[in-house]
Amino acid sequence: MKILLKRFSNYFLLMLLAAGAFLQQGCKKDSSSSTGTPVITGIRNYVAHPGDSVLKSVGTGLWVVVSGHNLKGALQINFDGVAASFNDAWFSDTSAIVLIPSVIAFPSVPAKQLNTIQYITTHGQTTFSFPIVAPAPQITSISDEDAPVGDSVKIYGFNFFFIKSVTFGGKAITSYTSANDGTSITLAVPSGIPQTGGLVSVTTNSGSAATVYNVEDFVDGVFQNWDSINGYPWGSNTENSPTDFPGNTGYYNVITATNLSGNDFAWYNGGRGVNMNASQWVPTAAIDSSLSSYAVKFEISVPKSTPWNTGSIYVAVNYSFTYIALYRPYLNSAGKVTPFSTTGWVTVTVPLSNFLTNNGTGTPPASISDLLGASGNNGMNIWYINDSSNSVAAFTAAVDNIRVVKIK
Repeated sequence: MKILLKRFSNYFLLMLLAAGAFLQQGCKKDSSSSTGTPVITGIRNYVAHPGDSVLKSVGTGLWVVVSGHNLKGALQINFDGVAASFNDAWFSDTSAIVLIPSVIAFPSVPAKQLNTIQYITTHGQTTFSFPIVAPAPQITSISDEDAPVGDSVKIYGFNFFFIKSVTFGGKAITSYTSANDGTSITLAVPSGIPQTGGLVSVTTNSGSAATVYNVEDFVDGVFQNWDSINGYPWGSNTENSPTDFPGNTGYYNVITATNLSGNDFAWYNGGRGVNMNASQWVPTAAIDSSLSSYAVKFEISVPKSTPWNTGSIYVAVNYSFTYIALYRPYLNSAGKVTPFSTTGWVTVTVPLSNFLTNNGTGTPPASISDLLGASGNNGMNIWYINDSSNSVAAFTAAVDNIRVVKIK
């Protein structure tokens, strides 16, 4: 009898363990998969901040965590009707990491979609009411920083919504057009801007943004403008024809090259560049600034009749190839070529952090003084070089207003 009772007890214990394991597996399955309608309970910061990370409102272009239930299996997540970026592999049943769209055209969002998060899954959908606000504006660039009076220019950036005021060159602008997606403002250059120019600013209901540099500044930091400042531009081909390169401000230089073979580095032949004497790149007091704080800038115009699709503009320090900054606007980050030309003049910005060893493809200098010397005063060269294996039948580009500017 004792043996039978012992065997029964063992069997009963095994049955309980098996039942427990089965229940545990069922619980795990329920907690790792979603079958019900999704539910959103809140939004919090992706990177926790000191204190409470729960958000009461969100702006554009931010990573956030959507909290709730049944969030796995997401097909689409819309903020104010605009699809967000996400990877469902990162999601759990109770949280989802989402990148809010960087551009939401707030003025054109239908009223029923304003301040909503629509969450669509394989097993249902929900709409969660949550304040989605236009952040403060950001200015990223100006199409032509030295355009003549009356010419059309664009301010590029983000969140140009509900605009209260715009200034260009320090002058108030009352007539302008803003893009529906809030990424640009088009205006005509006003008269009365002084030779040292002025800032660009945009103020909206959400805040203000302003450049740290002046536009229409033909004095500060200028190496060469072929008008009032001429730093011995050896190799320069000077013109002022408004027909050849419309929208010019006075005189400019034309860089030309014809019938170049592959890997032709003879920058000194036939007007392929501009060579300038020493000037102050960076104020001595700012020599310890970061390389990304300053940039070489100039305006360029490339005719549509001869689009640019090979070779590079090299920016060098006093004839040295130790550090080179490359400008190749026809080449994207994936190496795809799109022939480049301009409508009028556009501003080029080359941060000092873009100067690299190995003909502009290696490593940056350790500091501004490593690039320019302890004084920050040195010569500058801008050359067109065919650094590709392809031949070049013809290259033409006009450049003007070569300068070094604080950008951060």
